[in-house]
Amino acid sequence: MGKRTQATALEVRLLREGIIESRHIVQAVVCDERGRVLSVAGNAETATFVRSALKPFQALAVTSTGTLERYDLSDRDLAIITSSHKASMEQVRQVFNILWRADLDPTVLQCPIPQGKRSPLEYNCSGKHAGMLAICQQRHWPLNNYLERKHPVQQLILTKIAELLRMPAEEFIHVHDDCGAPTYLMQMGQIASLYALLGSSNSLDMERIVRAMNHHPTMVAGEGEFDTELMRLSPGEIVSKSGAEGVQCIARLGEGMGLAIKVIDGAKRAKYAAAIHLLQQLGWITPSAAQSLSEKFMTLGKYKRLEVIGELSLL
Repeated sequence: MGKRTQATALEVRLLREGIIESRHIVQAVVCDERGRVLSVAGNAETATFVRSALKPFQALAVTSTGTLERYDLSDRDLAIITSSHKASMEQVRQVFNILWRADLDPTVLQCPIPQGKRSPLEYNCSGKHAGMLAICQQRHWPLNNYLERKHPVQQLILTKIAELLRMPAEEFIHVHDDCGAPTYLMQMGQIASLYALLGSSNSLDMERIVRAMNHHPTMVAGEGEFDTELMRLSPGEIVSKSGAEGVQCIARLGEGMGLAIKVIDGAKRAKYAAAIHLLQQLGWITPSAAQSLSEKFMTLGKYKRLEVIGELSLL
């Protein structure tokens, strides 16, 4: 990263009939595939847990081990592995398909059963877990403790991420995500760099993940969800992946540029508004796509709407 890595943060305002009711502070960073900070709002060195925005990189353990080929898994299967899905019948069946092809029973899933549901297949991270278990089955690794950080599948994932960021694996700080799998504390610039690499087309393993997410956006999130709608409106140009607590990440395909967003108070509504605002500033989406997204994610009802104040500062 360069010497200057901070600038004025963004502010997302909730307006009720034009009068400010609430404010959210948002930080954002754009990096290239070499890890250079190109523009920033806030501080590129702010650390946050990457949460579900890590899923495309956890999926590298699937694409790089021959697991897809061993079990004849499709791009739809790979897309659900990267997903934070809504447990539609279509999505749950896709997760089940991964387990069935790997000769695994759904009872081996160690993600929680959502409240009011009957199976861990319906948990929003079940695709990621199914991918991890398929690797374990293919490699003859233990299934009963696959979420432990020292388990071979988690060590493999960590090694892949460490290699991408050119960091020693032992330097990463890990915690458990809500699904039980490890997630990592990273600087905003590091997260943006990962997404720049995802969009660079320099790796066949990552290119397959990008293709799966782009061709099957409904698997990645679901009907009406931000990631799905953004990728539908920008086919072949953008990969988008949300994370909990105000994290939103976007890769610009073919250009090796990544955008990472963090809402300081974790508000979901603010990250979508900030993403739309910044995508317009960067020229990554068309005016018609911006209008469609704004109508869905920035107009909150008859009396409420969101506005974003501030811009990325070029470095």
